[in-house]
Amino acid sequence: MKTLVIYYSRTGITKKIGQAIASKIQADTEEIIDLKDRKGAWEYLKAGRDAMKRVPADIADTKNDPAGYDLVVIGTPVWAGNMACAIRTYIGRNKDRIKKLALFCTMGGAGDQNTFNEMESLSGKTVAAKITVRTREAGKPETDARLDEFVRQLSQ
Repeated sequence: MKTLVIYYSRTGITKKIGQAIASKIQADTEEIIDLKDRKGAWEYLKAGRDAMKRVPADIADTKNDPAGYDLVVIGTPVWAGNMACAIRTYIGRNKDRIKKLALFCTMGGAGDQNTFNEMESLSGKTVAAKITVRTREAGKPETDARLDEFVRQLSQ
């Protein structure tokens, strides 16, 4: 199954998980680039506000067409209980080009279920699998085992 793993990562945690998933399934990857600088504490707070208000982001053009893949796996950090603005924009632009969808999110606090519900609703797709990775769990052996289970669900 030809697979594309798409992710947005402000701090590198979501990127790390996205690349780990891609490595396990030999998938292509693409990082969504938010054209607004979201680095630093002040920008982090503004990003959370934008996510709560469901503000779309200006994102760089992507290289991979999701229509050319059997499965697209999309990952986002959870900001104030919502998906990152860049992922909101990506899904909105590409929802009709995605055949099968799986989701992952990273978070330090809470809000994964709301995030997954919104991503599923925005995409108009029933999600094949989903996984949440807490920031403190990234890179730990037990998380790797959970990612293996997520990957098994993708092939069903």
